[in-house]
Amino acid sequence: MSFHVYDESTGAVVPFTPLVEGRVSIYHCGLTVQSSPHLGHIRKEVVFDVLRRWFTASGYEVRVVANITDINEKIWARAAEAGLEWYELAYAVELELHRAYSALGCIPPSYEPRATGHITEMIELTRRLIDRGHAYPADDGSGDVYFDVRSWPEYGSLSHQRPEDMSSDESADGRGKHDRRDFALWKGAKPGEPATAGWPSPWGTGRPGWHLECSAMSLKYLGESFDIHGGGLDLRFPHHENEQAQSRAAGYGFARYWMHNAFVTMAGEKMSKSLGNGTIVTEVTTRFPPRAVRLYLAQPHYRSTIEYSEGSLAEAAAQLERIDAFCARAGAAGPVAFAVDDLPTAFVEAMDDDLGTPGAFAVLHETITAGNRALDAGDRGAAEEALRRVRAMLHVLGLDPHDPEWAGTGGADPAVLDGLVRLVLEQRAEARARKDYASADRIRDALAGVGVRIEDTPDGPRWSVSR
Repeated sequence: MSFHVYDESTGAVVPFTPLVEGRVSIYHCGLTVQSSPHLGHIRKEVVFDVLRRWFTASGYEVRVVANITDINEKIWARAAEAGLEWYELAYAVELELHRAYSALGCIPPSYEPRATGHITEMIELTRRLIDRGHAYPADDGSGDVYFDVRSWPEYGSLSHQRPEDMSSDESADGRGKHDRRDFALWKGAKPGEPATAGWPSPWGTGRPGWHLECSAMSLKYLGESFDIHGGGLDLRFPHHENEQAQSRAAGYGFARYWMHNAFVTMAGEKMSKSLGNGTIVTEVTTRFPPRAVRLYLAQPHYRSTIEYSEGSLAEAAAQLERIDAFCARAGAAGPVAFAVDDLPTAFVEAMDDDLGTPGAFAVLHETITAGNRALDAGDRGAAEEALRRVRAMLHVLGLDPHDPEWAGTGGADPAVLDGLVRLVLEQRAEARARKDYASADRIRDALAGVGVRIEDTPDGPRWSVSR
């Protein structure tokens, strides 16, 4: 394999070398389950699902861990507004996340740990940092424990910042801190917080800080070092910067490569819960086919921003129709055995170049065009070769409707689509045979109205989706 990945420390694309030959370990930060997932959240799921599929197609055994952050102040507040216990809300949103990534054909993580299930590991990691001189309990009796940023000279290396250049948040609660830039590893219980949201610790009843959670869970399930850590670009600082600092200060190698996907924006603003401009996945997939939504999120490069618009989703749906129309014309039916050798060289090169999905999709569309030309020319052998390559590429991109991830999602089956169109064309042919040209024209116009173009040839009618 010759996969290359963007190195955030140098700004260059560098060769990827896994920690263990033949295996790839990936950790990516999951949802904080306070409200329904929107397209900005689910883009990360799609990006890392494509990455996982590509490593698997390249012959690697892939282990993916994605956490659930199921405790914080925002969850408490939203639960109170809804008249629920905080853990009830967290669980309901977690289930909605599962439905959302399942709807878009994402393979579930190898494991999906919850933060609240790993308090013991977080306390142990905090104690280790104190013992190594990189953390301290607050001296104000609050029960808080902080990471000492100035004790770790590498702090800021991920986000290319120096601690002395970081501006202090004067509005932040600085009680008990040696420096306002120090961040919480453990938060002592405060008045008014739910009694069920605290755990005993050497520093008093409390709960873990957000950054500590991911370090503890990745350590438990992927070991002291692992290959790739990912998440949205907004997590690079402070979340991932803090994760890296505390993990390495504790003596662990932690992540060897970082991959951050860019935002999905609306009117130039990042989708977010706080702005209230998120487009909920379950709502979008009622207006557009789920596979089209996946195509829309997967086609741009993962480091490129996507500007949300209904028109862009409609174009993705049109692209999907063209893909399915070719597969139906070429005779696709049922699952097929996948072989790496079926992938075009240019597709492989694009995917190996830092997951270059724009180039990969370009190869997909070029192959479909060539396949349609072969069908038009009556070259069945060339058409079948194109179909084999197209199905292999769709499998890697998670868009083949016959893959098990799409079972029961309502995705269009090319064989069904072809059968329905041919049934209608038979009715048109019968109308023409009895010289009922008005009915034949109405059938043709009705097909055109839903984007199906009919071409009458000496060998009979041929159909395609309008481009």
